[in-house]
Amino acid sequence: MSSKKILWSAALLGAVASAPSFAQSSVTLYGDLDAGFVYTNRTPGANPGQNAGRQFSFMDTGLTPSVIGLMGSEDLGGGLKAKFQLESGISVANGALSHSNGNFFGRQAWVALDGGFGEAKLGLQFSPFLLAIDNSDPRNFAHFGGGLINYVDNVLATGLFNSNAISYTSPAFAGLTGSAMLALGGQAGNFQAGRQYSGGLNYQNGGLMLDLAFYDGNSGGTAITPLSSTVAFVGRTLGAGYRFGALTAKASFTSYKVAGSFSNNVYNAGLDYQATPALDLNTGVWFTSDRNDTKNHSVMGALGGVYSLSKATELYAQAAVVNNHGAMNTGFGLSDNTLFALSGTTVGVDLGVRHAF
Repeated sequence: MSSKKILWSAALLGAVASAPSFAQSSVTLYGDLDAGFVYTNRTPGANPGQNAGRQFSFMDTGLTPSVIGLMGSEDLGGGLKAKFQLESGISVANGALSHSNGNFFGRQAWVALDGGFGEAKLGLQFSPFLLAIDNSDPRNFAHFGGGLINYVDNVLATGLFNSNAISYTSPAFAGLTGSAMLALGGQAGNFQAGRQYSGGLNYQNGGLMLDLAFYDGNSGGTAITPLSSTVAFVGRTLGAGYRFGALTAKASFTSYKVAGSFSNNVYNAGLDYQATPALDLNTGVWFTSDRNDTKNHSVMGALGGVYSLSKATELYAQAAVVNNHGAMNTGFGLSDNTLFALSGTTVGVDLGVRHAF
């Protein structure tokens, strides 16, 4: 090899050695599409208390929200990672924004650092209060006949999608994980307007699960959300579950105390049974009572089955019944005609398909 080639080779090796090393990173596009048909024997009419009769209609989401999103991470070295997630809710019925606070990335839009210290997250995110209720739901937070219906009936999107939020989740210590979130109202001269905070503890030990969480939020602030996400309320929840092989039993208590309005207690219990690797069966009952006036109460019961055609595609069938007394108007689905129900007994059936990618 000539001396000139040796010099060029040495220079090239030096340049490679001195070039900065870039950490490994990844970005994933993901989504979930869920749609079906729903039948109800009674439907709220245009006037309060009016029964518009039976209805058979298209239903966007029966199990999980239809979403599309991006998430990614970068390995920064030393066990530290940078992470992000952007998630938009969509309607399979017409392609519009849905299942969010009404904004384009109205479900999640955050950046985080994750390491041995835990995870610190900044941006639009779910609250520890919501995640605890989700974890305690025997029907896996189904959008038809699940605990999410009571949540939305009580406080709309508040606590579901928290704008201007900062959160921290600890590592697990002997099965115990803690989390805390503060959402800033952003209004000059008034730190309390729109301020929201939430915290939770989760304990896992073998088949045992325990969840404890709270939420405290004020109205106002500067967060711009087409769907109301700053209903002033105080929430408390305590849930427990135990897995016996293929059978999981869960029970929970949740309180929604809305400022200047009702104060509802929700009691729930149910079972989930993985009958075969492809078939899951579950059922649950929710009793809601207004502490300010116990004549206002409701009972919702639901059962469902999910059959997996593949890892990505599922067929499902669900049935629900709700009985309302007094001024209570608990529904059993997230579609316009099922979110709230009339006084008396209403029955609904939902059949659908879900595909994840």
